[in-house]
Amino acid sequence: MLQDIERYLACPHCAQQLALDGRTLHCPAGHTFDQAKQGYVSLLAGDAHTGTGDTSAMVAARSEFLAAGHYRPIAEALAAAAGRTDGLVADLGAGTGYYLAHVLEQAGGVGAALDISKYALRRAAKAHARIGAVVCDAWRPLPLQSDSADLVLNVFAPRNGPEIRRVLRPGGRLLLVSPTSRHLRELVAALGLLSVDEEKERRIDEKLSPWLTRTDRVEVEFRLSLSRADAAAVVAMGPNAWHTAPGVLAAALAELPEPVEVTGSVQVATYR
Repeated sequence: MLQDIERYLACPHCAQQLALDGRTLHCPAGHTFDQAKQGYVSLLAGDAHTGTGDTSAMVAARSEFLAAGHYRPIAEALAAAAGRTDGLVADLGAGTGYYLAHVLEQAGGVGAALDISKYALRRAAKAHARIGAVVCDAWRPLPLQSDSADLVLNVFAPRNGPEIRRVLRPGGRLLLVSPTSRHLRELVAALGLLSVDEEKERRIDEKLSPWLTRTDRVEVEFRLSLSRADAAAVVAMGPNAWHTAPGVLAAALAELPEPVEVTGSVQVATYR
C-alpha cells in the first residue's frame, strides 16, 4: 500500500518528500502523481518512458513460472539473508513482487517495488499487503529519500550503484542475486539462449566497488524439472524474449525431453 511507504518517497522533479492525499501523491512544490486503479503510481520524470520495460506477455510468463515455485530456493535464500527489519525494503527491478513479498513475510518491514514496467507493477501492487508499487527508471535518480532503506533487493535486474548507495541508510545492505555460468545451462545449450559470462561476479563487484563493499556471498544451486511449457516460459519471461526467433524456438522446444532436468544456479551477494 502506498500509505506504508509514502514517507520514504521523493518527487522525481524536485526530490522533495511526497505526501499522500486520497489517491494522489503531492510535494510542497505542487507536483502531483495519481495512483492508477491497478494500485501502482508512476514517478517517472516527464521525459522518461516505459518502452524498455517488460511487456504484458513477458510479465504473464514470469508470473506463471514463479507461481509454480520453480525459483522458490532463490526467494528463500533472499529471505534468510535479509534477517529482520521494521524499516523500508526497496526492490530495484521488482517485477511482479514475488521476491519482495517473500522477504517481507520473513523480515517484516514495508516494501517499495520499483520497476519501469507498469504491467509488472500491476501484479506487484497485489503481491503483499505491505508493498507499494512505483514506476521509475533504475538508471535515473530513484524516487526515494536519501538514507531511507534498510535493505535494497536486486534480483536479475539493473544495478545503479550510486543511487543504491544514496538510498541506503548508514549500515544498510544490498542483497543482489545474479546467475552463475551454470544457470539454466541445459536450456542454453538446447535452445540457443544467451549465456552468462563467467566473469560476471567480478564485473559486478568492480562496478559497485566505488559505492558498496561485498561482505558475503552464498551460492544457491538447485534442480528444476520443467515441462516444455515451463521451458518456453523461461525464455518468454526474460532477455531471451528479445533475442529468440519464435519459429526456431518452437522447433527446439519440440526436441526437448519432457520433463527436462535443468540446473538453477545463482549467487546471493550482500553489500554494505
